[in-house]
Amino acid sequence: MGTITRSFANNITTGGVLLPASLVNNSIANVTAYNAAVATGGMKLISSQTASASASISFTTGIDSTYKEYQFWFINIHPSTLAAFQFNMSTDSGSNYNVTKTTTSFAAYHNEAGTDAVLEYQASEDLAQSTAFQEIASSVTADNDAQVSGVLQLFNPASTTYVKHFLIDSNNYRNNNYSWRNLVAGYGNTTSAVNAVQFKMSSGNIDDGTILMFGIV
Repeated sequence: MGTITRSFANNITTGGVLLPASLVNNSIANVTAYNAAVATGGMKLISSQTASASASISFTTGIDSTYKEYQFWFINIHPSTLAAFQFNMSTDSGSNYNVTKTTTSFAAYHNEAGTDAVLEYQASEDLAQSTAFQEIASSVTADNDAQVSGVLQLFNPASTTYVKHFLIDSNNYRNNNYSWRNLVAGYGNTTSAVNAVQFKMSSGNIDDGTILMFGIV
C-alpha cells in the first residue's frame, strides 16, 4: 500500500495538480462525464428532415457559432424527374438563398460493364462569383432504384471575418448504370454569417430521402 501511495504522490505537483504521466487509458476508464471545457471530439446530430414530394429541404435553425464545422449528410435522395441535386446558403435566416459563390468541380465515373471510366474536371458545374445554386450531383435519374448520397461540409459559417468554405463528396447512380462520384469545393464569398442552407432539385421535387445536420465538436 505504501508503494502505491508513494507512486501516486510522485505524480502530483506541490500545487495539487496531477501530472500528465498519471493519466493513462486505464486510469480514466470509469469516467462518466468531462468538464465542459474538455474537447472530446465527435459529431452531434442537430436535426434531420425527410423528403416526401418536397420542393426543397431547408435548415433555418441551429446554424450558428456553436460549432466551427457543420456537416449535412444526404441519404438516398430520389428525384421526381431527371434533375440535378443542388444547394445554396442564406445570410438572412432563409429569406433568400443567394450567397455569391466561387467553386470547382470534378468527377470520377465508371459503368457496370467496365467499358467506360473517366476522371474529369467539370467546368459546366462550377461557379464564378455566382449566386446560383451549386450542383451537388447532376443528372440524378428518377428510376425506382436510383438516388444520390453524400456529405456537405460547411466551415465556420458564423464567422463575420472570413469567407465560408465548403466541401462536397457525393455518389450518384447515373445514366442507369454508372457510379458517378462528384467532388466539389468552393467558398461563399461573404463575411456575413451564414445561418441557413437549402437543398433542392434543379426541376421537380425531392420525392424521397433524408438529410441529417451535424455539428462537429
